[in-house]
Amino acid sequence: MDILSLFIVFPLLTVLVLLGAKSLKQARLIALAGTIVQVGMSVNLLFAYLRERSVNDEIMLFTRDLVWFKDFNIHYSIGVDGISVALLILTSLVVLAGVFISWKMEELPREFFISLIVLSTGVYGFFISLDLFLMFVFFEIAVIPMFLLIGIWGSGPREYAAMKLTLMLMGASAILLVGILGIYFNSGADGGPLTFNILEIAKVQIPVEAQKLFFPLTFIGFAVIGALFPFHTWSPDGHASAPTAVSMLHAGVLMKLGGYGVFRVAMYLMPEGTLHWSWFFIVLAAFGVIYGAFAAIRQTDLKYINAYSSVSHLGLVLFALLMLNKTAWNGAIIQSLSHGFMTALFFALIGMIYERTHTRDVTRLGGLLKVIPFISATYVIGGLASLGLPGFSGFVAEMNIFVGAFQHPEISYRIASIFAVSAIVVTAVYILRVVGMMLMGPLKENSLTPMERATWYEKAGIFLMLLPIIGIGVAPLWLSEMILQSIQPFIQGVL
Repeated sequence: MDILSLFIVFPLLTVLVLLGAKSLKQARLIALAGTIVQVGMSVNLLFAYLRERSVNDEIMLFTRDLVWFKDFNIHYSIGVDGISVALLILTSLVVLAGVFISWKMEELPREFFISLIVLSTGVYGFFISLDLFLMFVFFEIAVIPMFLLIGIWGSGPREYAAMKLTLMLMGASAILLVGILGIYFNSGADGGPLTFNILEIAKVQIPVEAQKLFFPLTFIGFAVIGALFPFHTWSPDGHASAPTAVSMLHAGVLMKLGGYGVFRVAMYLMPEGTLHWSWFFIVLAAFGVIYGAFAAIRQTDLKYINAYSSVSHLGLVLFALLMLNKTAWNGAIIQSLSHGFMTALFFALIGMIYERTHTRDVTRLGGLLKVIPFISATYVIGGLASLGLPGFSGFVAEMNIFVGAFQHPEISYRIASIFAVSAIVVTAVYILRVVGMMLMGPLKENSLTPMERATWYEKAGIFLMLLPIIGIGVAPLWLSEMILQSIQPFIQGVL
């Protein structure tokens, strides 16, 4: 079996084994073993990719193509470049960390881990798909389990949050399907057969009017899951009601499908549509960056603070992609990775704090650094990474984004960049505010009772997220080089 199909087959085998689990211990050990193997698979893929890339200059490597539905020219077509490989590693690490953080899950543990792994299977499939129809199928597989994970294992108004998330994402999927079908029915514009294959469509000159019509539909269809303003409202409610591991996957992995789809499909296949509509979506993205940061300041619930922070940080991803140059695109991909690890770390820490204090309200917390020092110190490190301190992944990402943004010759784009840059200051305000209120100062009522220190499995989940944040910040060049090699064919296609 080829190296990429394993990312679909092995998680499904893990699900089948989980069906036979008869206890919490069995379920979590099977889930742990399965997700550890997935991390090993992603690391093996990285080294295999680097070896193959040194001798192979094809756009996609490890490609495989099998006919699925011949009448509509739908294929099981897969392949990866450096961007896909990096996102597969992110996914495998976040899923493994989510299993560690859910170690004490007692309510239907078998079903919980099955839903978690099915979601990750959809994400894996999405990142390796080269056929638009196949990509859409995996997109839906990734989204649907969220309804169950929030509706069954969530807290607070979980039914409302699950329904809102599902309806908005299904609505976006409907719009996306129209966009994909528009691309498909115009893929034979040069006289060839209709196809869903991304690499084949990229060689076709889709009529300009069709690009102008279907680009915004495809962009919005993908960008909604990436929290594009003003379609972001499903995200904070979903985060607030989701269990900890689900919040980690939701923000750390699932929301990355938006930026990836925009880059891989909408922009690459419809370059004229990109140029025509970029100014409009830059306005929305820049407003989302600012709005998310200011909204985070107004919140007192830790999950809502992190959720609105995600709206701001992912707004930067879309903003950078629309700047249409290699530096900004490099920053967008690194920002996706950086945000994935940072936000998963934050949600893991918030879950740990909630378990010990039974509140997420920062106004009711204080002095936690004295009673849970490891968790508190890690929260500070995550906060410094989020506000872009040098030495962490956030700095590398944001420097590339803002340098690339100012390289754009249009003055209006540079003005938008200034607004986006200002979000850094606002981010520092809400991060330092939370750290000061929750971790520093005298102990408050919720912090007076003795608290359990971080357990081994909680520390394992933390380190899985923390090490890449520091690693990318300290040694980013190898990752940046891998990404830039993969960006080159796409920037040529768009410009």
